[in-house]
Amino acid sequence: MTSFFRKWLLTTMATGAVFVLVACGDGNDEVTGNDVEADNGNANNNEAADGDSADLTLDGETFVYALSGEYRPFSYVNEDGELTGFDVDIGMAIAEELGVEGEPYRISFSGIIPGLQDDRYDAIIGSLGITEERQETVDFSDPYYISGAQVYVRSDSDISSIDDIDENTEVAVSLGSTYEDMIKDYTEDVSTYDSDVVALQALDQGRHDAVVTDRLIGLINIEEQDLDIVMAGDLIDVEHMGIAVKKGNEELLEAINNALETIKEDGRYLEISEHYLDEDISQE
Repeated sequence: MTSFFRKWLLTTMATGAVFVLVACGDGNDEVTGNDVEADNGNANNNEAADGDSADLTLDGETFVYALSGEYRPFSYVNEDGELTGFDVDIGMAIAEELGVEGEPYRISFSGIIPGLQDDRYDAIIGSLGITEERQETVDFSDPYYISGAQVYVRSDSDISSIDDIDENTEVAVSLGSTYEDMIKDYTEDVSTYDSDVVALQALDQGRHDAVVTDRLIGLINIEEQDLDIVMAGDLIDVEHMGIAVKKGNEELLEAINNALETIKEDGRYLEISEHYLDEDISQE
């Protein structure tokens, strides 16, 4: 846990400001979320500097951002039952810059964009790749990290790259991800999971021939879960991940971009990135 995030968490716990948000299911496969408040002193200072900060979010007091909570190390529930990860910490740092409290909101990835359009939260900080198709329905911030799509296979596989995948190759991906559309250009046998992590575990257990997921996600989970799987070939492509806001919400989008620039300049971004991924993922 990063030093600034630990300090923030201790402060909020001391004031009894940690809540559990229970999402009411209505067909979008929502799950529970965590409501964690930002440091009140910092929030007040930022609001004093920017009198309009309260108008940026849906309730004027909280920056609510969506993520799946099943995308380790970007968002996941740790062994203490706490929602944590790169995306969680980035969201809290942005909330601090906006001068409001931060609240991560857990929802299944397949329903994450519809939830934004229904005003259930202010933004998505959920490792969402910037694509032309998604840009038709949401507006994206500047990229907040860069990675790419990678094929993973078991160590004894004959698949050495994406070129070895044909129409009969069974490939698993995360439901609603960019990888789901991508892999359909190569095979007709596609299995989907709510989580990339579960797809990787299924591959390790002998199911499916391959998984396509984010390179960083694969490498982290291979190490942490001791999975007997390896990368097959080079990156399929490079992905730029953006923070999504509702279409036309230019004021919030500008504020988020300014906050991203600030936390990169003052070192908080690098601290978060190195804590979870041992490298700066803001660059290719």
